[in-house]
Amino acid sequence: MSLPLVFHDDYSPQLPPGHRFPMEKFRLLRDHLVERGLTTDQALLRPELCSADILALAHDRHYVERYCCGDMSREELRRLGLPWSPELAQRTVRAVGGSLLAAELALQHGLACHLAGGTHHAHHDHASGFCIFNDLAIIALSLLESGRVGRVLIFDCDVHQGDGTARILEDTADAVTVSLHCEKNFPARKARSDWDIGLPPGMGDAEYLKVVDDTLSYLLPLYQPDLVIYDAGVDVHRDDALGLLNLSNEGLAMRDTAVIDHCLGRDIPVVGVIGGGYDKDRALLARRHAQLHFSADDAWKRYGLR
Repeated sequence: MSLPLVFHDDYSPQLPPGHRFPMEKFRLLRDHLVERGLTTDQALLRPELCSADILALAHDRHYVERYCCGDMSREELRRLGLPWSPELAQRTVRAVGGSLLAAELALQHGLACHLAGGTHHAHHDHASGFCIFNDLAIIALSLLESGRVGRVLIFDCDVHQGDGTARILEDTADAVTVSLHCEKNFPARKARSDWDIGLPPGMGDAEYLKVVDDTLSYLLPLYQPDLVIYDAGVDVHRDDALGLLNLSNEGLAMRDTAVIDHCLGRDIPVVGVIGGGYDKDRALLARRHAQLHFSADDAWKRYGLR
């Protein structure tokens, strides 16, 4: 068996021309992985829609219902940063199902990746920062409630703090939230993760990778989680439109490999989601996101997973 990868054709609905959110990056990511021979379209695993009951583990049920039927105020949509459409609503619910499927596959095989996910600004009862439902929190709460895991650690390397994840899970002791983010970036008002590691603007590869290594070397033995959910945001890249850090392409590759190796080296399953990334060159952005999947595929082979 090859590395399990999760994707659905629903993931790139049309947005208004010129919209700053790179919705087409998900489709372009799939295309790039297929073109490079990492997978085939037929081999990609297609998720079901996530049920309302599962969404309600992390979110106010009334908020879930209102979003799915389009009953959102202008102010709510402004805070979200995306227009409402039936296609986007279906994409949103499908993508949470994709993250859940990827997590289940990681528990079965040791490693799996989603070609989307990482919606860490979504809060219990409202959307924020392009994030509607919080797949990281939903994975954690669903697996904990079902008894599939006893403890989950969320390792969030998006350049922005995972404020929604931190607030949703603040009273869930067995969901450990770890956020490595640029301290001077969005959101202005930070939440309190279990472990917040605020990084200075301009930090480059060597310093960043040392933080990653030191953090995981300490936290993984401390908590011994049954699953690590890895948010591999590429908005830490030096050319990202919304980042403030200074990682290179090589730095991204080394980070992704390091995170996966830290987990698999301790026999801890890890599921990767792609997180944030913003660039006017959408194809270039997709190639940055693809580094997660190339690093994961390399680890899949090195560790003899199946």
